[in-house]
Amino acid sequence: MSVITGTRGETVPTVPPGTPAVDTADVSALLERGRTLSTPVMRAAVGRLAPPMDTVAAYHFGWIDAQGNPTDADSGKAVRPALALLSAEAAGAAPEVGVPGAVAVELVHNFSLLHDDLMDGDEQRRHRDTVWKVHGPAQAILVGDALFALANELLLELGTVEAGRATRRLTTASRKLIDGQAQDISYEHRERVTVEECLEMEGNKTGALLACAVSIGAVLGGADDRTADKLEEYGYHLGLAFQAVDDLLGIWGDPDATGKQTWSDLRQRKKSLPVVAALAAGGEASERLGGLLAEDAKSTAFDSFTEEDFAYRAALIEEAGGREWTAEEARRQHAVALRALDEVDMPARVRDQLVALADFVVVRKK
Repeated sequence: MSVITGTRGETVPTVPPGTPAVDTADVSALLERGRTLSTPVMRAAVGRLAPPMDTVAAYHFGWIDAQGNPTDADSGKAVRPALALLSAEAAGAAPEVGVPGAVAVELVHNFSLLHDDLMDGDEQRRHRDTVWKVHGPAQAILVGDALFALANELLLELGTVEAGRATRRLTTASRKLIDGQAQDISYEHRERVTVEECLEMEGNKTGALLACAVSIGAVLGGADDRTADKLEEYGYHLGLAFQAVDDLLGIWGDPDATGKQTWSDLRQRKKSLPVVAALAAGGEASERLGGLLAEDAKSTAFDSFTEEDFAYRAALIEEAGGREWTAEEARRQHAVALRALDEVDMPARVRDQLVALADFVVVRKK
């Protein structure tokens, strides 16, 4: 199991003991297959963009460096493409049937990353300067918009009834994703957010697109709505597990693994699950944390906070139980996701691979 660094330097499991072990070789092969089949189509789609958007997008995907030289930089985990290809196989189709869906979902995901990095002021992604930092805010906005348009264009070009159904699911997921980002930003300026509100926001921001990824291939493969809906249910709860782990890494993750600053979510005043759960817990640490965060919201000196300031807030979150609660929530959502698979008639091999990907999500360290 992967670990993250504790506030006192100790190593702590990302999720509680008892999480299933991951067959890393199998998962790596699934992720690599998703990359191998989707990347050529992705590159061709990006090639349609007018200059300099094509170059800016190529930089974002890690295909070139800031000077335009070819590179093999990290282009992401490719969980969504892997899910889309498995989705097609769950419907009895060849994995290649899911490629247009895999690419469309990945384009929408990266549209959101380009815009999120700018809105959050993030200067690093995948150990490199973000697009807005290198090419400016205007290009980050334009290229994000272009990727969103390309996603729908690629699906509709298929010209089939199934492609129309897939596009409807993608546009609905995209709207929910944007809803989630709007909620996330609005919560940064509120003193208190309920756990229910936080889960709703994260279900929109992360769960909706993962749900789409794991149903879109099946829809392109001719699956009925019930099958697609059950696969979406798996993907939605997997997304909540994914985001819960992301929230843990956003506070306690190792910068060398995540590519982000220490205490990155605390620096952005995000009301992530560990924070919200700690504030809702009650008790002395919870009250001290609430008082501090209320002062932080009004402070004009927030940008001058030291590492010790953020470490103290992280320690209070942990003392109040926010870290433990979030780890348990990741594990619970993982279990709910797997139960949804029991209601889908699919080859045993495909189910095992969907389980392996779910296990990977809750034990990852970046």
